[in-house]
Amino acid sequence: MTDIKLLKHLEGYLTEQRKEKFLKILSHRTNHFTVATEDVYQLHNTSAVMRSCDVFGIQELHIIEEQNSKDIDREIAMGAQKWVDLKRYHSVKEAIKALKHNGYQIVATTPHGDDCELENFDVTKKSCFFFGREAQGLSQEVIDGADCFLKIPMFGFTESLNISVSAAIILHDVTTKLKSSDVAWQLSEEEILEKRLDWCTKTIKSYEEIIERFYERE
Repeated sequence: MTDIKLLKHLEGYLTEQRKEKFLKILSHRTNHFTVATEDVYQLHNTSAVMRSCDVFGIQELHIIEEQNSKDIDREIAMGAQKWVDLKRYHSVKEAIKALKHNGYQIVATTPHGDDCELENFDVTKKSCFFFGREAQGLSQEVIDGADCFLKIPMFGFTESLNISVSAAIILHDVTTKLKSSDVAWQLSEEEILEKRLDWCTKTIKSYEEIIERFYERE
């Protein structure tokens, strides 16, 4: 449960413009959709996917690091690492288990015999979009654990897109449709309070000292 008194105290260190911006952005945030990347080798690709999550209002990004483990490239992420929640896993099995436990269907973004084209995707279902490695694509383990398969229609000689481009196209399409649907896609009141507090701590300088003084007075 979020400490409301602490939140109000910390927000006292923010400008009115900053507080209003937090609220505006949070009104467009969702956990109805989320994204997972599997052992992406090029650091800039994962960073770019995180940036797309922020731009299109996806609050969580799940990174599977069975083979590759790197830090987010802050320059490419353009600060998105402060605003998007990053979840890390050491295996595909661990990630899929956690996501399904939280009610997500696993959507493998790869051409497949039983695939669904982007324009026909059912946005009412809580979904995690999986994106694979640059050259190999998604592993067989993800394919076997997927609930459905999604592809972007392509009409040129090129048969694939860069992972970050694919993520941006898919997230733009599904979030646009989601916001026009009757689905209760926004964050809950408690989730919004949690993010307001979290974002305060990531914005205010010397916040640890401020919090310490606050609890000393309480």
